[in-house]
Amino acid sequence: MRLTHVTTAELDRLEFHAVRSGEHGRVAAELLDLANRVDAGSEITRAELFVRAGEQWEIAQEFERACAAYQRAIDDGGPTVIDARALSAGALLQLDEVDRARAQLKRLEAEDSPGLQTYVHVAEALYAHDDLRGAERWATAGARRFLDLERSPYVHDLLMELLRIRFRIRVDLGLDEDALDRLLDDA
Repeated sequence: MRLTHVTTAELDRLEFHAVRSGEHGRVAAELLDLANRVDAGSEITRAELFVRAGEQWEIAQEFERACAAYQRAIDDGGPTVIDARALSAGALLQLDEVDRARAQLKRLEAEDSPGLQTYVHVAEALYAHDDLRGAERWATAGARRFLDLERSPYVHDLLMELLRIRFRIRVDLGLDEDALDRLLDDA
């Protein structure tokens, strides 16, 4: 088996092809193949390729396959943009595997703090599956964690996205506006 190096440009090309063609399953299979052949010095990590394959399987409504790809990313342990445990939890919720999804989120909470994109994903996934209290808790935790950190414009935009999600959740819960909600007025 020949090892390969995967660049961001190659990954973008594959994902754009999936969007244009609708061949999400084929692209997911190709990403899995690349993950199995990627060399250690690749710009895109093996774990990230497994995650991206899982995302393509989800778009194709193949949630079992998505879970398997996310588990491979978890087992690999390499860095990913969104924590694979959060993505796995979202796919498990699609399969109505609520206990398994909660177990993934519990493991995620127990370890090091997730990145901002992971908080956004978890809040959105829980909100989409009517766990408003859980979604609000994750959105609040993420906002508080990143609020006082020095941040790039990209991270600022992600934080504002998380605050908007949080606000929508809080409105649905019938909660009063708080200091975090008022930050959106200043944005």
